[in-house]
Amino acid sequence: MRRATDAERERLHATFAALCRIESPSGRERACADWVAAQLRQMGLDPEQDDPGPLARSDAGNVLARVPGRGEESILICAHLDTVPLTAPVEPVITDGGWENANDGILGADNKAAVAVALELGRRLSGEREPAEVGVELLFTVSEETGLWGAKEFDVRRLRSPYGYVFDHASPVGEIVIASPTHTRIVAEVHGRAAHAGIRPEKGRSAIAAAARAIAAMRLGRLDAETTANVGTIAGGTATNVIPERCRIEAEARGIEEARVEQVATEMIDHLEEAANASECDLDIDVQRIFTGYRTKSRAPQVVLAERALRACGYEPHHIVSGGGSDANAFEARGLPCTNLANGTEHNHEPGERVSSDALEDMLEVALALLAEYDPSEVPEG
Repeated sequence: MRRATDAERERLHATFAALCRIESPSGRERACADWVAAQLRQMGLDPEQDDPGPLARSDAGNVLARVPGRGEESILICAHLDTVPLTAPVEPVITDGGWENANDGILGADNKAAVAVALELGRRLSGEREPAEVGVELLFTVSEETGLWGAKEFDVRRLRSPYGYVFDHASPVGEIVIASPTHTRIVAEVHGRAAHAGIRPEKGRSAIAAAARAIAAMRLGRLDAETTANVGTIAGGTATNVIPERCRIEAEARGIEEARVEQVATEMIDHLEEAANASECDLDIDVQRIFTGYRTKSRAPQVVLAERALRACGYEPHHIVSGGGSDANAFEARGLPCTNLANGTEHNHEPGERVSSDALEDMLEVALALLAEYDPSEVPEG
C-alpha cells in the first residue's frame, strides 16, 4: 500500500475543513451525515443509513459503506459525526502548523479528523484499479458524545469485519488504548419545601443546602490511578428570597474496574440520601450505566496489527489506559473487538481545540498502513 500523495494530503485537509464547517452537535447530525453519504456516493460506493430509532437521540442514522478487497476479509474503521455543543461558529484556519477555530469555540477535530481520514481512505481504495488485499467497512456514528448512543443501537451483525478501530483519543499518535472505563451517571432530584427566605425561613427546607451537604461529603476528582468521580452540574432555586424547593444534581463515577465504579457510585448515593434525610428533604435518584469498560489483551490481533502499522509509519507504539470512553466501548460490549487509536488532536471539548497538519496526515498514513500490514492468518476463526 503506497503512502499518501501530495494531492491526497491536500484533499484530506480540504475534506477536514469542510466537515468542521458543518454544525453537527449531538442529536443534530443530519447535515453532516448527508454530506458524508454524498461523498461516499461520489466514490462509487453505496452507503447505507440505518434507523437507530429514538434511543439514538439523533435526527440522523449511522452511515455504513463497504469497500471490498480481493478476499472476504475486511477491517472496520469507525468515526463519529457529532461534536459537543458549539459556543461559536466554526471557521477552521491553519495557525502555527495546525488547524484551529478562528472563533472562540471548539474546532470539531473530535472526531471530524477521523471522519476525514476515513473518507480519504475510502476514496483511495475505491479509486484503485486493483482492490486491496483486505476490504474496509467505514462506519460513521451519531450521538457518541452523549453516551455512544449511535454505536449502541447499531446492529453489529451487519458487519463482516472480525475487529475494528476508532481514531478517537486526543493524545499523540502512537498511543493505543488497551483499557477504557465503565461510566455510571447519577441524576439526583432533591425536593425540599419553599418558604419566604426573610419572613419564614424556618418553615422552609432548602434543597440546595441538602445538595451542598451531600457534595461536600463526597470524594471527587481522581480517587486512584483508574477511578474518578465528579459532580458536573447543580441547578435549583427560583429567587434569592425563596427557600429553594428543588435542586438537581448530575454526577458520574468512572473507572476501569467495574466493581470499584459501583462502590464509588454507591458511596455518592449514600451521601445524597444521608444529606436529604438530615435536611428533611425527599430524594429521587436515577442511576444509569452509560457504557461498560473493557481491557484488551496486549497481544490481541487488532493490537498487534496496530503496533505494526504504527511502526511502519515511524511511531513507537505505546499502550495506555484511558479515562474516556469511545464507540469502541459499545462494540466491545457487543462482542466485537475494537481498539481506540490516538489521533493526535489536542484540547478536545475546549475552545483551544486543534490538530496539527502533520498529525492529520499521519492518521491517514496509519489507516493505510493498517491495510498494508494486515495478515489474515492472525485473525482467530469465529
